[in-house]
Amino acid sequence: MPSENKSLENLLGKSKKAVLLGIGGGGDIVGTIPTAGLLRMFGIECVLGGLPWERSVIDPIPGPRIFDEIVNLRALNHTVWFANKDTVTNTGVRFAETIMAEIYGKEMLLVDITKGVDGIADGLRKTMKDLEADLLVGIDVGGDSIAFGNEKGLASPLADSMMTAALAKLSDELNVLLGVFGFGSDGELTTEELENSFGVISREGGILGAWGITPDILRELEMLITKVPTEASRLPVESARGGRGETKIRQGTRKAYLSTTSTLTFYLSPRVVFEKVSEPARLVVGSKSIDEANEALHSMGLFTELDLEREKDRMRLLQKG
Repeated sequence: MPSENKSLENLLGKSKKAVLLGIGGGGDIVGTIPTAGLLRMFGIECVLGGLPWERSVIDPIPGPRIFDEIVNLRALNHTVWFANKDTVTNTGVRFAETIMAEIYGKEMLLVDITKGVDGIADGLRKTMKDLEADLLVGIDVGGDSIAFGNEKGLASPLADSMMTAALAKLSDELNVLLGVFGFGSDGELTTEELENSFGVISREGGILGAWGITPDILRELEMLITKVPTEASRLPVESARGGRGETKIRQGTRKAYLSTTSTLTFYLSPRVVFEKVSEPARLVVGSKSIDEANEALHSMGLFTELDLEREKDRMRLLQKG
């Protein structure tokens, strides 16, 4: 049964096991922790994961890593893999999921998005079946997943739009939630832009619930951000500690705004977000590869995180040569 037009408590009340993914790469897996705490209260077992795509300051090779570029991992299917505390790229870079696996003493999932939205959806469908999970939750830290696509500050739309499209596709057959944690904490969408998107989602009945950071979860997050490199997931922690107002991130190139809202995770219908808000997700939905998805976003004038990393790498090679 799809998860449309249902409230959060009804979905969680009948769930037993969830796959819980950070959908933007980097430290987005840290943003799954408040939701994992909520699900545990309902007795739901959680399997956590994210994308094998670290920011260029950590992994200078452009784009997400593919299976052959990673050592010490275990394949679940052609798109989804298990990472452990020793999982690294073949150049020795540790993923956020590697650190999480070490901290929690259990494997984390890595989702390969290089095969396009079709490959993501197929791999996650098989994962849900193989793990006997009945709830799929994607967590976006910051809110890029609910961008219309014309926002001036939108700088990393590729991973979020691909994962959002895959979640929407799977929501026709599985119980699926899209969570937005941090409310602009990645410094890309302004508060006004986020409110515009949430307004549309609300009018379409697409907000299914929300959950905040409890004192216990705050302590867990405080520990994690000392070990996992993440700016976007750090700002909600600062908000929970009482931080308020404008702050700069990304080496001072972006501004985010700390408020009580920053501490919440909003649970949304991925189908409503896909159909009524996210043009980027609609453009990439039929993609068979990440490059095809990237080109689709170029059609609406978007410069993506993959473009930025490739440009940085090109400049680095020019300087070396």
